[in-house]
Amino acid sequence: MTKVLVTGGCGFIGTNLLKYILENKPDWKVVNLDLLTYAGNLENTIGLEDAYPGRYSFIRADIADPAGVNEVFRAHKFDLVMNLAAESHVDRSIEDAGIFIRTNVLGVQVLLDAAIRNKVKRFLHVSTDEVYGSLGSQGSFREDLPLAPNSPYSASKAAADLLVRAYIKTYGLDAVITRCSNNYGPYQFPEKLIPLMVVNAYHDKELPVYGDGKNVRDWIYVEDHCRGIVLVAEKGKCGEIYNMGGDAEKENIEIVRSILAYLKKGEELIRYVKDRPGHDFRYAMDFSKIQAALDWSPRVDFTSGIKNTIDWYLENTPWWNRILSGDYQDYYERMYGQR
Repeated sequence: MTKVLVTGGCGFIGTNLLKYILENKPDWKVVNLDLLTYAGNLENTIGLEDAYPGRYSFIRADIADPAGVNEVFRAHKFDLVMNLAAESHVDRSIEDAGIFIRTNVLGVQVLLDAAIRNKVKRFLHVSTDEVYGSLGSQGSFREDLPLAPNSPYSASKAAADLLVRAYIKTYGLDAVITRCSNNYGPYQFPEKLIPLMVVNAYHDKELPVYGDGKNVRDWIYVEDHCRGIVLVAEKGKCGEIYNMGGDAEKENIEIVRSILAYLKKGEELIRYVKDRPGHDFRYAMDFSKIQAALDWSPRVDFTSGIKNTIDWYLENTPWWNRILSGDYQDYYERMYGQR
């Protein structure tokens, strides 16, 4: 068995990654380490221990706690660490940058130290396209471009990327970095664009759109991203960075209108609001490197992916109702608080 640590496995991408690994890598044994902050939902992983006996376990811990992290690493002797734990919402980082620095920078440093100390064979760090900054109407992000983050969130992720590079050069850690465009799919926290618009439209509530809605993002279905993460973990070259994208650039307003059309709701629900400070205009990813080196490319087109995503939210209204009510945060205490 390959012993794997996935940090942030109760978040959106982490949840999908856990399910992908357990379904597709029968020789991998996975520990999910998550602090269960507001965006980490333990309900996402219900049934995994029973469905994959001996291959999945959960630990509640803080990646920024050196003693707790070292204890986990010593106990499990991981072959592979996949770090997805992060504060990731730009608006929240503008309101309070401190928690982003603590988790996204200090937390990564703690994990890297533990990986060195416990002789982890490979460390994979999941980053973001936002570290590159903003594009104009032309071009796309390549791995060799300089970092130019424009928000506290993206600055914290860029700092983490540089820490990973430093540990490769200074300590000889075998590590790789992935950077990805906007993900969408099941289990995404309802503050993000697509689930927020689905939920609001479902309730006939206003759909808040920043500025004129013309900001452009490249969208990737989360399963395509997870497949790429695993591929880089297995076959990526030490010290390399691999961009992933969905080859699906869309204006935000185009996304909103497609959701309204699918749900047969009127565009009068759209409400344009004051733009976010420092709002990057456009992101687009050049994923030719991973395509050539590892034969990866996105498989799910946006038309199919957005349909799958909206249908999932419509079929799982209790899941997001519990999140909106805050009840999901009580689940851990009900299940584990007295143990």
